[in-house]
Amino acid sequence: MTYRLQGKICIVTGGGQGIGAAVADCFAREGASVVIAELDEAMGAAKACELAAQGVPSLFVHTDVAQAESVRVMVAAALVRFGRIDVLVNNAGINVFRDPLKTTADDWKLCMSVDLDGMWHCCQAALPAMLEGGGGSIINMASTQSFSIIPGCFPYPVAKHGVIGLTRALALEYAARGVRVNAIAPGYIETRRNIEYWNRFADPAAARQATCDALPPKRIGRPDEVGMTAVFLASDEAPFINASTIVIDGGRSIAYHD
Repeated sequence: MTYRLQGKICIVTGGGQGIGAAVADCFAREGASVVIAELDEAMGAAKACELAAQGVPSLFVHTDVAQAESVRVMVAAALVRFGRIDVLVNNAGINVFRDPLKTTADDWKLCMSVDLDGMWHCCQAALPAMLEGGGGSIINMASTQSFSIIPGCFPYPVAKHGVIGLTRALALEYAARGVRVNAIAPGYIETRRNIEYWNRFADPAAARQATCDALPPKRIGRPDEVGMTAVFLASDEAPFINASTIVIDGGRSIAYHD
């Protein structure tokens, strides 16, 4: 049986939970070795142990993407264990939603340090190994808020707009040297964060249904649907896809009105 990522060494930041964990699972099923770079030690270690129990070569490295040195240590550990890096999925992120005029310097720094700077730290650390190895694929997790703004979510969409700029700039810089850089922009996906959001309402089931009703397919997206899109971009099936963003939202972001 041929696996789509057979032999590839893949780093997934925020890989211990949510979409990141789904990406790690999808990569593992397609034959990849997986490095789980995760801030939450318990979740990260648990995911790496789960993969290892399935016979998947895996490694957990406690990583704070907001700290460049932490990222460098993670990449160094991946290289010691596996010898090269073929794929980097910049998935780690944080929701920071504030009233613009009440946004503090710390609020702004927290959002940008994780959602934008963190991706740059990882790209900067992993790119030399990819270039030395003759190429690779970087996949940045953007958002539908990279294009369309939901009021009340400032400054999160500012960072996510920046992710698209980072993706495009790096994609053109390194395309001739074999590195492709693309983004995925999920909409509503059934992650723990969204479930917690619905649970804040007096009737969580009704809140969830309202979200479903607002989406063209009348359902919420699944984390594995994002994961399999990442598999495609990471694989040798997408050699001429570069500086692109794949939107996964069931078509919601193009709707003019409800």
